[in-house]
Parts: sequence; C-alpha cells; structure tokens
Amino acid sequence: MSDPPAYRVPVSPKAPMWLTPEERSANITKELKIAARRFLCPNCGNEFSLFQSRAIACKFCPKANQNCPNVRCPRCDSEYPIEGFIVPNKEDRVHINKYTDTVFDNFDDTYNRR
Repeated sequence: MSDPPAYRVPVSPKAPMWLTPEERSANITKELKIAARRFLCPNCGNEFSLFQSRAIACKFCPKANQNCPNVRCPRCDSEYPIEGFIVPNKEDRVHINKYTDTVFDNFDDTYNRR
C-alpha cells in the first residue's frame, strides 16, 4: 500500500519544518505555510487552502473567526473537521485557528477601515 499524497496528510505546526532563508526574511512561519497549504476536497476534488476556505466559503459565517472546528470547500460547500484534515489533533486545531483568526483580524483592521 502506498503512502497518501502529501496534500492528504495533516501537518502539525509543532512538527519540524524547513524554512528557507528567504522565507524567514519574509516573516513566513510554520503556521502560515500550513494555512496556505493546498488540501484536496474529498467530495469534489477541488484543491484549496484554509485561508481560501475562511475568506470565501466561510466569509459570512459568524463562527468563521471564533475558533470554528471546521473547514469548508469553496467549490462544493462541503464541510470537514480541521482536526484530522489539516492538522492532526485538537491542540493543533486550536493553535492554527488562533493563528488564522489573528491574520484575518489584522487584515480587517488594516484594510477595512472606512
């Protein structure tokens, strides 16, 4: 039996991950790499990232920036638990949710001023 493709394997932000010198100088973190990593929707086969899910499919959901335990496919609107799909366990799910919530809150504070 062969190993599943990399886009089907959850990744922990605590796991060792190589960051190139260029990535470090651009302030890219392990969390950013995980949130921007492409995943394959088991329902429709669409590739998407956690950022795309939160920005497109979850845009108007009130739970989107409140530590939501799910990720939603932007194409078919199917929803899956983040735990086991993007990250391996609950501790990592909470960690990556806090990270993405902070990114979107900072984006809103920076670009959505009137």
